Amino acid sequence: MILTGPEITAGAGDGRIAISPFRPEQVNPNSYNVTLGPSLLIYTGHVIDAHRPNATHTHRIEEDGYVLRPGELYLGHTVESVGSDTYVPLLFGRSSVGRLGLFVEITAPIGDIGFHGQWTLMLSAVRPLRVYAGMKIGQVMFFASSGDITLYAGKYQQAAGPQESRYWHDVMVAS
Repeated sequence: MILTGPEITAGAGDGRIAISPFRPEQVNPNSYNVTLGPSLLIYTGHVIDAHRPNATHTHRIEEDGYVLRPGELYLGHTVESVGSDTYVPLLFGRSSVGRLGLFVEITAPIGDIGFHGQWTLMLSAVRPLRVYAGMKIGQVMFFASSGDITLYAGKYQQAAGPQESRYWHDVMVAS
């Protein structure tokens, strides 16, 4: 069951949902708009290696925006810290942004119950596209869960800013 906008507002008010900063004008009929943060993380190596940490460069989006180039992966982040110990959050790109040729969440829209932090966005543009810090980039929906809840306690908890993949960490732990 998906939460309606009024229920998202109620949940943000009584603590079932954490959104900071919370702005009532960003509530939709069944989602909450999130905005693009000011930092982009870009992998600098020619090959990204899943079994090792990868070099990255952080770029700040200036007032005149930043042009995303096709064929490049940019890790952005939400301004808002979003989470819930009660509901399952899902983040999707806004349709108006998709119509500009921007993929916002390529493969990982589902959040874990208990995650709290800024969401890392996997940005990929079909054509060169200028983006701006603070622009509405995505929307988070909240779904009721069924069964016992185990809260997320993983490596991205309390994320601030874009987070590079730590897949290699899982490989090291499993070895």
